Amino acid sequence: MSKRVLEQHIAVFGESGSGKSVLISSFYGLMREKRTQERTRLDVVADDPGQGDKLYQNYLGMSRDGRVPQANRFSSVHYSFTARLKHRSESKKSSDYDGIRLVWHDYPGEWFHESPSGPEEAQRRAETFRALLASDVAIILVDGEEVKRNAGHEGEYLKLLFTNVRNGLLPIVEDLTDSGKPLARFPRIWMFALSKSDVLPDFDAADFRDLVILYAAHEVGQLRDLLGRVVLGREALSVGEDFVLLSSANFSPGVIEVSERVGVDLIMPIASVLPLERFVRWAEARNLRGKVAEALLGQASAIAGVVAVLVGLIGRVAKLPGRVGAIAALISSVISKEMIDKAVNLAGDKLRQANAEAVSKGDYLRAALTQFGIDLEEGEGRNVLLRSRR
Repeated sequence: MSKRVLEQHIAVFGESGSGKSVLISSFYGLMREKRTQERTRLDVVADDPGQGDKLYQNYLGMSRDGRVPQANRFSSVHYSFTARLKHRSESKKSSDYDGIRLVWHDYPGEWFHESPSGPEEAQRRAETFRALLASDVAIILVDGEEVKRNAGHEGEYLKLLFTNVRNGLLPIVEDLTDSGKPLARFPRIWMFALSKSDVLPDFDAADFRDLVILYAAHEVGQLRDLLGRVVLGREALSVGEDFVLLSSANFSPGVIEVSERVGVDLIMPIASVLPLERFVRWAEARNLRGKVAEALLGQASAIAGVVAVLVGLIGRVAKLPGRVGAIAALISSVISKEMIDKAVNLAGDKLRQANAEAVSKGDYLRAALTQFGIDLEEGEGRNVLLRSRR
């Protein structure tokens, strides 16, 4: 039986200097480490070997020479990584998935506060944003160094940051909405990340959330309203409800300790499991209707198959239908009530039991996905992550 990969997209937004280039190099270096592969049971490689070599070179430059990677100024880049199972079961009951693909879209930070140089660049910005529309999660970086530098005046930085993000997206959103047709396919989770969090060692994810809400709730609300204008089904949209701390390494003069990372290990779980988790919750709350459900699922049988893998209902995948057009069909035919109940309740001891069971049975994709679920729970336990409860 042919094998497939679960493809998930994330878009990373951050102003120039917020640490995007360092973050992706640190992420790739972490995923290539032997201990990470042993823990996740996934072997991660860049789909473009040249990109992979460059990212790993950056990582080695940080870890061995204390050299920070150069930023990609005014350059929109997307990276594709495929995480394949290190052990593949040939059992007839096993899933027809053998890995996960993460596509990482990097939106140039300069575009948030510099006007286009002309029609050609304006068109390129619009095309870049359209390429991000397939993303499942968008991450907006808040620069920890800027928060620290503006101590006592953090509100001025945060207000300006979210205003710049909104203003940078405004002309593109207006262009997209000129047709009068809201988009069904759109990033549904917009998470805020405190980059370079190592410079604020006393901060946890709740402190970060409180800082944003205290000083920039109005600006975040304006951003939420702007994104709500372009998306079909606002009830299935989460903006500024999830928070994570990120630090690519610990930096000191001439030395970069890449082993002292914060939150980088959560990027793969955030990209691959968080959207599934949120989708199941929205499905349970009946927040998905018609084209929204169809677009969020993509190939309905594919995503349902992954949810089935996650909850251990492997035998159901082959019986699932294709695309759906209504929530009733979605709930009753694609994602059964049994599957929803199992997925919603898969937490804590049940999640760890499911992981141990998957490992013992050689169901390594389920083992990887449940391990990612454990990683998210542990991230919350370490106060590095706050997930929306909606």
